[in-house]
Amino acid sequence: MTTHQGADPRATLRGGLPDRYLTPEDIAAIFGVPIETVYQWRKKRTGPPGFRIGKHLRYDPADVRAYVTDRKDADCDVA
Repeated sequence: MTTHQGADPRATLRGGLPDRYLTPEDIAAIFGVPIETVYQWRKKRTGPPGFRIGKHLRYDPADVRAYVTDRKDADCDVA
């Protein structure tokens, strides 16, 4: 397993799929928002879809990428 400590999480979305699921901290770094915002998105079901593995919240990079694409498409439809 490759260690990704110190890697730019945004590069994960630009590059290929990583060999790990993203953490809430990764999501906060990708979108440049506080970690509290990530948890509020989860509570309100407005952000990228996440899932639990035991007590840990994780995000599939493919789902995050799809969420971003959907948001971009929605903004284009409004503009």
